[in-house]
Amino acid sequence: MEYAMGTARTPSLSLDNIRHPSEPLNRENYAVIDDNPIKRVLEHPVSTFSIDVDTGSYANVRRFLKAGNLPVQDAVRAEELINYFSYDYPLPEDQRVPFSLIREIAPSPWNPDTYLLHIGIQGYDVAPDQLPASNLVFLVDISGSMQSPDKLGLLKNSLKLLTNHLNKNDCISMVVYAGGTGVVLQPTAGDQKATINAAIDQLTAGGRTNGAAGIKLAYAMAEQGFIRNGINRVLLATDGDFNVGTTNIEQLKDLIEEKRKTGIALSTLGFGTGNYNDHLMEQLADNGNGNYAYIDTLSEAQKVLVDEMSSTLLTIAKDVKIQIEFNPEMVEEYRLIGYENRLLNREDFNNDKIDAGEIGAGHTVTALYEVALKGKGGAKMDSLRYQSEESVKTGKQDELAFLRLRYKEPGASKSQLLEWPIKRQEIVADIKRTSDAFRFSAAVAMFAQQLRGGKYTGQASYDDTLALASGARGQDPFGYHGEFLTLVNLAKSLSSKAHESDQVADSSR
Repeated sequence: MEYAMGTARTPSLSLDNIRHPSEPLNRENYAVIDDNPIKRVLEHPVSTFSIDVDTGSYANVRRFLKAGNLPVQDAVRAEELINYFSYDYPLPEDQRVPFSLIREIAPSPWNPDTYLLHIGIQGYDVAPDQLPASNLVFLVDISGSMQSPDKLGLLKNSLKLLTNHLNKNDCISMVVYAGGTGVVLQPTAGDQKATINAAIDQLTAGGRTNGAAGIKLAYAMAEQGFIRNGINRVLLATDGDFNVGTTNIEQLKDLIEEKRKTGIALSTLGFGTGNYNDHLMEQLADNGNGNYAYIDTLSEAQKVLVDEMSSTLLTIAKDVKIQIEFNPEMVEEYRLIGYENRLLNREDFNNDKIDAGEIGAGHTVTALYEVALKGKGGAKMDSLRYQSEESVKTGKQDELAFLRLRYKEPGASKSQLLEWPIKRQEIVADIKRTSDAFRFSAAVAMFAQQLRGGKYTGQASYDDTLALASGARGQDPFGYHGEFLTLVNLAKSLSSKAHESDQVADSSR
């Protein structure tokens, strides 16, 4: 298929251990997410949002399922499941424009009367040995809540994986925090691996959690070792259970927003269960011009910190915003899948003071819209009484929508604009003729929506998701696509058991 281009202990998996999805899991904290609603084009023709390259939700959902639990709905952020996977998008022709853009449109796999508009962005790649020098500060939570093997134990092994791939040009520092804070590793060259690993090995957990004080000290260390034209980043590794000092999330965000002006990014690595604060971890990374990953296994640490080292550390474009204007003559309704906490006002698109998401080297970013085309029977809302649809004549019947993208080069304050029309002729009549990327991302989107209750996926089943993903598995060198199929099967089994339990409960009333 040709693209249309622009340039604590976890229970074993037993049916006795299944938790109904509506039950809270200890003290874990998730922000409430309401699915994006359907928008009528005549009333709301423009959709604007910030890109998002976080992947934490996918690994967290995997942790739930492998522990024999369906995830709580608010733990499922569709865009983070979709963007967990790298798709085979074409690389940009040169680095003057940091990414290429593709789009495809074809029938939706869960509603034969609607279509999916697939937008894919591919950043230019940089080999790990070609990365600029890095000034990294490991900010490590050693409070009492981090004592379990899936927290501090896994964290230490994860940092060692990254350390093994640093060189003499890199500078590593380590700050720890519990009730207080301290520097356990002064700025050290990346090739001094014995020294760095010894500092990691000595970490032990105990005490309360003053995360804000740790963040301030970490930024101070990063400023001390700042490398001009290099990578300057704080890596915060924690369960997010801040309980002393500044604990208000808005105050923490304000602190990080102020510090990002210095050119130092903050990324978050989440660990553990029971008291995990997903909401805080995601928000801190978003406000720190960084990315958020959840580390549930050493394999995930390998993926995030080694295999995707370039995209995790090196930003190639910042404040990336997407805006789509739908043609009311051709499109009746649309719905953005995911990105609920990344939505922007229409006027924010041209305002360079409004923060948005970053793209790392080699990153892919994918967004999906479900759209109802004119005359195809997919619209859900009635026409307005006092607005004549016949009066809408754009003279652009060959265009479905117009796509705009803004981004800034790293270090720049003024954005650049890219534009593409989305043509009617780009519609593919049969989803089987679309790319593997289209079909696999659609399967992931369907799965995410099913885990969130399936408000918009109708009668589509987990078997439908499995069939679509299986047929689009493609090249899978790391086994991520195969693992996805395993997770869908787990969700299918757990959903059946939860349904049976509900029926038994109803019959006993």
